[in-house]
Amino acid sequence: MTRLRVGFIGTGRRKERRDAFGYAMAYEHADGYRALPEQCELVACADLVYDYASAFANTNGIPEEGIYTDYKKMLAEAKPDVVSICTWPHLHAQMVLDCALAGVKAIHCEKPMSDNWGMARLMEQECSRHGVRLTFNHQRRFGQPFRKAHDLLQGGSIGELRRIEIACGNIYDWGTHYLDMAGLYCGEQAAEWVIGQIDYRKESRVFGAHVENQAIATWRYRNGVFGLISTGPGTELIGADIRLLGSSGSIEIGNWPDNRHLRVTSQGRHDWEYIDTGEDNLHGPHYVERAIANIVEAIVNDQTSELCARNALNATEIIFGIYESSRRRGRVDLPLTISDHPMYALIESGEIHPEPTA
Repeated sequence: MTRLRVGFIGTGRRKERRDAFGYAMAYEHADGYRALPEQCELVACADLVYDYASAFANTNGIPEEGIYTDYKKMLAEAKPDVVSICTWPHLHAQMVLDCALAGVKAIHCEKPMSDNWGMARLMEQECSRHGVRLTFNHQRRFGQPFRKAHDLLQGGSIGELRRIEIACGNIYDWGTHYLDMAGLYCGEQAAEWVIGQIDYRKESRVFGAHVENQAIATWRYRNGVFGLISTGPGTELIGADIRLLGSSGSIEIGNWPDNRHLRVTSQGRHDWEYIDTGEDNLHGPHYVERAIANIVEAIVNDQTSELCARNALNATEIIFGIYESSRRRGRVDLPLTISDHPMYALIESGEIHPEPTA
């Protein structure tokens, strides 16, 4: 079998301690491809800073001729089959579109999808039009706490799913993971409406993007299941990272003593049953490698990965729907028809004026 030629856009600098200014996720993507030597060959990488690209190439066995500072030149000369995009969110859309036009077979992009709804939608549309597989790195789908919760739900442990509750730091960067997870639990349904409110009084940025200080929102999926999210200081309202409420019980995912992350209780019980999830916690390890394995398997076997752009759009529409609801001060019926980022528009108009960080 001919191996897939893999290229990377945005290698970043590998830090001793990663933060909101850089995670160098390309290294984790590379570990995933390198774990599949019969299917994948790492051939090229591009970063604006040559030294960053060179260090990445040296670490991952990419030849010197595969090092670029211009990703468009990399696409034209190296002709990769698969490209991992590991840049900040505001750069994703144009890079995805350029890759699609360059004729790559598949694009695996970091999350969140984009910094506005119009471009998120366009990315999916254009890749679909060009026959390019577009996936997003919602890798937590492959963690045992989350996967076993899905198995319990599918096995009928809590009856019929009625509501999904989420608590996390913000709806845009962190929330994209958990809203995507809600899609998994809900059968990859789109939402039909959303209503929410955000508070943004002190500037907060993650990978260059504004993220609210606090938000609360609810929505309903097309199958009648409700969603609820509370972020920032409001996470205590939920009391777990994710709660699945069913007709005859509930499942919770979170952090509890003795490295326990998943528990279930059924109707008539007054205690929790904790489920063993091995070494997996809420962040890893090896989640990105499992995500890469999933997308490579889908490419090789001509299947649709569950990390596909269509599923990512369902979560992203709720995110921008919450921001739009805050802008309108009312419920937003979906599908979403805006093209901008409502919170950015509110900042630019002066309706929201966060205190600048030092």
